Amino acid sequence: MSEQHAPAVVQRLAEPVPAGTFRNLVRYVRYDCISGLLVALIALPLCLAISLASGYPAIAGVFTAVIGGVVAGLISRSELTIKGPAAGLIVIALGCMQEFGYTGGQDAAADMQAYRMALAVGAAAAGLQILFALLRAGVLGEFFPTAAVHGMLAAIGVIIISKQIPVAVGLKAHGEPLELLAGIPSTILHMNPEIAVIGAISLGLLFGKPLIRHPLWRKIPAPLVVIVVAIPLGAWFDLSHDHTYTLAGHRYRVGEQHLVNVPYNVLTAVVHPDFSALRLPAAWKWVAMYALIGSLESLLSAKAIDLLDPWKRKTNLDRDLLAVGIGNLLSAMVGGLPMISEIVRSRANIDNGARTRFANMYHGLCLVVFVVLLPGLIHRIPLAALAAMLIYTGYRLAHPREFVHAFKIGPEQFLVYVTTLVTVLATDLLIGVAVGVVLELAIDVANGAKLRSLFRPVVAVEAREDGTCRVAAADSAVFSNWVLVRKRIVCEGLQQRRDVVLDLSGARFVDHTVMEKIHELELQFQREGLRLQVVGLELHRSFGRDPRSARKLPKNSAAGGSRPGARGDGSAVASRASHSPEAGAEQEARPI
Repeated sequence: MSEQHAPAVVQRLAEPVPAGTFRNLVRYVRYDCISGLLVALIALPLCLAISLASGYPAIAGVFTAVIGGVVAGLISRSELTIKGPAAGLIVIALGCMQEFGYTGGQDAAADMQAYRMALAVGAAAAGLQILFALLRAGVLGEFFPTAAVHGMLAAIGVIIISKQIPVAVGLKAHGEPLELLAGIPSTILHMNPEIAVIGAISLGLLFGKPLIRHPLWRKIPAPLVVIVVAIPLGAWFDLSHDHTYTLAGHRYRVGEQHLVNVPYNVLTAVVHPDFSALRLPAAWKWVAMYALIGSLESLLSAKAIDLLDPWKRKTNLDRDLLAVGIGNLLSAMVGGLPMISEIVRSRANIDNGARTRFANMYHGLCLVVFVVLLPGLIHRIPLAALAAMLIYTGYRLAHPREFVHAFKIGPEQFLVYVTTLVTVLATDLLIGVAVGVVLELAIDVANGAKLRSLFRPVVAVEAREDGTCRVAAADSAVFSNWVLVRKRIVCEGLQQRRDVVLDLSGARFVDHTVMEKIHELELQFQREGLRLQVVGLELHRSFGRDPRSARKLPKNSAAGGSRPGARGDGSAVASRASHSPEAGAEQEARPI
């Protein structure tokens, strides 16, 4: 999830851009239309690649992106996010297809039936997402421990790499991720050389492009560069005609099976779900995965893009989740993949100068134009080039610096990160994330968090003479109780438009997730012209070299009182709270 560690502070541009008004459709058409076109050029090959890697027809991802742009993008008030299929859901989509008998092209009838049953699972998951939104469950994005989420995403990256390396060299991927990784030497020995040349050159372009610093070169999207090079290579090797060639005494077959297959009439590709799949108990496992993992990824992406919005607009996460749920329902009904608010394309949308959510709509409309007017050109894209894009995406999700970053935060977070990653690879996403969550809870308890405070924090609130509010947390501040702590801070600060001092001097243990979330909340206060000041951590011992590492209060510390209102000697509270009735400062300390 390295993309989500992007710089959080962006200078406000001179021209204000109001959010959520249809006047912007005309006022900013030049900026939004140009950005939409450029994002569509990036999105098209990625949509095709994600669809094929998921076992879906190539056009399915385009359906998703069009609905995500034209429908979900308008329902949501997230101004700069791009909705569409994401590499992070490939593992779930392909696993669901295989659950229903997907054969990878060996039996077309079985594959179509698996596809229709998977669409029913997608529709049911979309219904759950809509329910989550109506129940105002957008706060779910605040619950899961950061290390477990990052470990899950890294595992997804490894799985994508393992399954796409064979495709990049002209072979079929068969087996589990660990088995495929162990078989990479054999895969290389049995590769199809012409296809492998296309895959290798595509990978070289993707990894090499960031090394060239020329401003004009940097503005060209890497997927577009790959497509511009890969299509002529496919023509050079005559992939549009089935034939064989001989190299070093070995005979190889190439042909249209190594090219993207898209229909010349898009309407013929519309497929409807087979809801009989929902009678099978196994289907509901995949419904839960789609709903939980998809919602979590979407919420995290929307929050990350808010931090990059030059106009500091804030997404209503419940409404955004509702938009994603409605979009996913429509997408499943016509044969599309599940969608999320996608981080990479959203970042490109910002970099290309988009102003409003209508850029997402233009991106969807441009994709319609591409698949309607240029199906012959799309058909000439080699599958190896698309596989290379996904390998690069997987590498970014499981980048070595993510391991280094987890270790710098602290050994306990590195343990959660690696354990989640390995468990996902050995089992599945739900089990892997569950193991990561349980391990994080065990670490919290081992470091002094009391069982009673894991899900019900003890928080005290007092008003102060200077108009600010002090919120003090005792016992522990950990990922599992952060939602309620955050709710109190938001209520006392953002809703009442006043600065807040968060006093953690009485917390025996503050985990990394809370330190990370506090930083995000500080930025949110800053965007609103307010201040969230964190005090009371001076005597806590840090678990790592990162400023957001977990903190533990030594047992012999003078500040280690369990009373929420206790200020340790290291507390940096700027001014004393008033206890006068006029100030309304009677201190309240109780579980919330």
